[in-house]
Amino acid sequence: MVRFTLPESGLVAMPIVANSSLPTFDDLRRQGEQILPLEEALDQDIRELHVGLLNMMPDAALRVTEQQYLRLLGSANQIVQIFVHPFTVPGLARSPATQAYIDAHYAPFEQLQEEGLDGLIVSGANVTSPSLDQEPFWDPLRDVIAWASDNVTSVLCSCLATHALVQQFHGVRRRPLLSKRWGVYEHRVVRPEHPLMHGTNTRFDVPHSRWNEITSQQLREAGIDVLVESADGDFHLGTSPDGIRMVYLQGHPEYDATSLLKEYKREVTRLLVGELGAIPPLPEHYLVPEAARIVHDHLEVAITARDAGRELPPFPENRVVGLLDNTWTDTGKAIFNNWLGLIYRLTDVKRGVPFMSDLDPDDPLGLIAERHRTS
Repeated sequence: MVRFTLPESGLVAMPIVANSSLPTFDDLRRQGEQILPLEEALDQDIRELHVGLLNMMPDAALRVTEQQYLRLLGSANQIVQIFVHPFTVPGLARSPATQAYIDAHYAPFEQLQEEGLDGLIVSGANVTSPSLDQEPFWDPLRDVIAWASDNVTSVLCSCLATHALVQQFHGVRRRPLLSKRWGVYEHRVVRPEHPLMHGTNTRFDVPHSRWNEITSQQLREAGIDVLVESADGDFHLGTSPDGIRMVYLQGHPEYDATSLLKEYKREVTRLLVGELGAIPPLPEHYLVPEAARIVHDHLEVAITARDAGRELPPFPENRVVGLLDNTWTDTGKAIFNNWLGLIYRLTDVKRGVPFMSDLDPDDPLGLIAERHRTS
């Protein structure tokens, strides 16, 4: 076995390992991402990280979500191989084709419980019930997190997962918004000294797309450490008091530059086929004026064609894509880089053991002890 050594710079970017038949590995390789073949990974003497991806997204977004998180994990500047293990929970509505894909390429949760995970990412989900605790994913998600709380170094939650878990753990219920929070918003780091924020900009953008919110004030009162919020105080990123065991996100650093555009395209299509009764608003702070004009001109032509019974023109996606700016990915990479680095630093060398023996699992970073010493 070849011993892996660091270059003089001290850091290299280690790719995601193609550790299963998941087609997303080939998709990302074709897009220019570094994907390490399994046989090469096994020939390197290095403690790899095993990260679970609990993917609860609906069928249309299942593979896109895989790509977004795998790309973000793989592009984080780490010296460690990353084995990503997608899985899902029972009870979610699936088409036969999607269920066959899951059966072929996703790991059973029971297998991951036996083998062990170092980190866990929990995606959002499609909500169909008036209350989150009535959703089919509610009980299975609680079971996964109950296991992870004892066996995984850190759990990172996306928007809807954050809403569900702060309700389960802290009784904090999300609040409906009068209009959709949809667009790219300026944010500010309020805890720059926190290890997750090392090397990040103090101000940066984050995409949001949601009809509900939890506020920074709600979370602070529940004991959550708020690290990042928008310029007007909207919550984005926070952690459990220990600083690492639970990481909560309300925004979407994993989004591609085109994610909000594709979402807007779906809303326009719904309008034109009669599923929406009003023109959807543009995502805020997302399109430059030229791109917005292209979209408005398309809507005018498309609505006129629909009303006249003529064939609808195609959405001008290719014309708009070249005008999009991405103002959030670099900081998203830095945060994920810090997250992976902390997991690598804290996790025992033996897979399935979440912390090294000399660490307190309830305070692995020593942040709680430090607060007590300085209070």
